Amino acid sequence: MKIILSPAKNMREADDCPSYETMPVFLEQTEILLEKMRSMNRDELKQMWNCSDSLAEKNADRLEYMNLRSRLTPALFAYTGLAFQHISAGAMTETQLAYLRDHLYILSGFYGVLRPFDGIVPYRLEMQAVMPEAGDLYTFWNSKIHDEICASDRVIVNLASKEYSQCVSRYLKEDERMITCVFAKLKDGKPVSGGTKAKMARGDMVWWLSENGTEDPEDMKKFAQGYTYSETLSSETEYVFLEKGEQRDE
Repeated sequence: MKIILSPAKNMREADDCPSYETMPVFLEQTEILLEKMRSMNRDELKQMWNCSDSLAEKNADRLEYMNLRSRLTPALFAYTGLAFQHISAGAMTETQLAYLRDHLYILSGFYGVLRPFDGIVPYRLEMQAVMPEAGDLYTFWNSKIHDEICASDRVIVNLASKEYSQCVSRYLKEDERMITCVFAKLKDGKPVSGGTKAKMARGDMVWWLSENGTEDPEDMKKFAQGYTYSETLSSETEYVFLEKGEQRDE
């Protein structure tokens, strides 16, 4: 099985982590996107990034000197958002990291798809971004992300947001299966996923999967780090985990 995860906006260049081992598989496409962004003026970039003036200036300056082959950080260590904080890659054993090398893919608007030890640089480009003339990134990436991930496996554990997971789900074939993990609490008897807690739980799940060397999606139902699997709310394609104390009668 393969695991897909969203990236994070917050990133870093790190020298306190293992060295990168591989280059992103779609680096040529990333270079095309970089040139397209460099051709945009700062107002266009700010609108596309949907950010403050200061963030727009910082990221526009970054584009000018960005080198996709220098000062690289492994993707697993480059992102610093909540999910990645809870993955705690720096505290993992070599066995856990080896598991993630084989199973984890990080989806990216800029790089398409990343393996944990692909070398990357900090960037700002969400999958939902639309570029003048170039259009939206879903069209740009087309089925490439799906095809890369599903080339060697037919079962995908989805720990990504819909913004990113649809890059894979819309191209699924009949013999491919995606299981989306939902981390929620009950509201009026229905599961409602909380943004912050869900991000933390996704990271916890990645840690748990790597710690247990999980190969069978059925085993994910044993995950119990602050959540309990709900048999009644789940299906073959959606595993619902409720915050402990929130579960319904099963």
